[in-house]
Amino acid sequence: MASNNIKIHQQFKVVPLPSSTQTSTTPLTFFDIYWLRCHPVERIFFYTLPNSQSHPTFFYQNIVPRLKTSLSLTLQHFLPLAGKIIWPSDSPKPFIQFNPNDDDGVSLLIAESDSDFNHVIENSPHETSLSRSFVPHLDSTDSFASVISCQITLFPKSGFSIGISTHHAVFDGKSSTMFIKAWAYLCNKLILLSKFEPVFDREIIKDQNELADTFTNNWIEIMTKMFPNEKGNERCLKILPFQPKLDDYVRATFELTRENLSKIKQMVLSKWEIFDTNESKPQTLSSFILTCAYSLVCVAKAIHKYEKEKEKFAFAFSVDCRARLEPPIPNNYFGNCVWGHFVDAKPSDFIKEDGLFLVAKSIHDKIVMINEKGALQGTNDAFDKYISMTSEGIEIIGVAGSNRFGVYEIDFGWGRPEKVEIVSIDRGLTIGLAEGKNGKGGIEVGVVLNKHVMDLFSTLFLEGLH
Repeated sequence: MASNNIKIHQQFKVVPLPSSTQTSTTPLTFFDIYWLRCHPVERIFFYTLPNSQSHPTFFYQNIVPRLKTSLSLTLQHFLPLAGKIIWPSDSPKPFIQFNPNDDDGVSLLIAESDSDFNHVIENSPHETSLSRSFVPHLDSTDSFASVISCQITLFPKSGFSIGISTHHAVFDGKSSTMFIKAWAYLCNKLILLSKFEPVFDREIIKDQNELADTFTNNWIEIMTKMFPNEKGNERCLKILPFQPKLDDYVRATFELTRENLSKIKQMVLSKWEIFDTNESKPQTLSSFILTCAYSLVCVAKAIHKYEKEKEKFAFAFSVDCRARLEPPIPNNYFGNCVWGHFVDAKPSDFIKEDGLFLVAKSIHDKIVMINEKGALQGTNDAFDKYISMTSEGIEIIGVAGSNRFGVYEIDFGWGRPEKVEIVSIDRGLTIGLAEGKNGKGGIEVGVVLNKHVMDLFSTLFLEGLH
């Protein structure tokens, strides 16, 4: 196992600087509570270093102190992240509390790996477990859940990585990226730019339908059903065990260039008139629609080819609601402000000959509906819809990350990342997205699949572009 190559040198509890004496509490909104027991989002940023700086002495004396100090300074602006989620018996709902007298702070591991850095960052398939060594565990128990944990790993003579695990009930993708960008900025400068200053005000999220209560009750029901012997433990904050897929699974990254996306767009639009007489053909289709449709169809067809009985699929994606709420909320609102939607493709559409067109059209139609009717359509039956689909044997494919987050711009002072990876896609059937690293309009797609399925996927993905 790759994790044998990791040596933990130090573990710190990083606290906000200058130190705070006030206990602060931050409520969780319905957007947050929806994700309460879901697995953490785990990401790694890999950076290369010139030989002199990747020597252990330089690394431990210069790079680690700088990253640690800037993390402390960043937490002063993001105080709730140094706390934990708790759910006292006198509170109807869980909330975040930062208590400086209660050993609160962010866990930071300093590690060293003897893995081959170039192998770790390559795009071609490699064992799923390898990346797992570079992301830290996020603590969760019956009584509390940590908000964030970090790990800095040195690869001597090559570079280092920053691995981050974040609790999904506190962060959506936009928030976690904003925090990492703020940390990188303060690693280089002394004063934080206003665009990285978070807004934690929960009053701006209006909950007209009392969804926070509904989702809290949903979780209590789920816990009672899943653990019938643990009566009275419905407030347990332990994250559900979404185990990563390790044995016989591999991880790989594929890139769609701007030219590839243009080709996929032509393939989709050329079918529009043939299939659809009622609706005029859209002028354009977003890179998100094209990337997701193309990747999903390749995933579904590869799985079906390997396991014939798997022929029903669905796609769920999240929409950023910040600009879509009435009134809109600030772009730097910190917390979850995304809502998930299933596309209305038939479960068999993904493996049909015209699957690419059918899935692209269904994503496009869903986005049009969201723009017309609002992003919170179907919030009340979200849990039920998910449970009924899984009970019908439908394989639900999700998506993590975004090509709009700008993760390849995050420079802590030693250059841009060589590779950014969403590790947690191995905990479900999920594709991970990021912008192409060369900044030329491409998109990176990360996938974790069974070895044999990955071979089929790779063939379909690459051949479909020629």
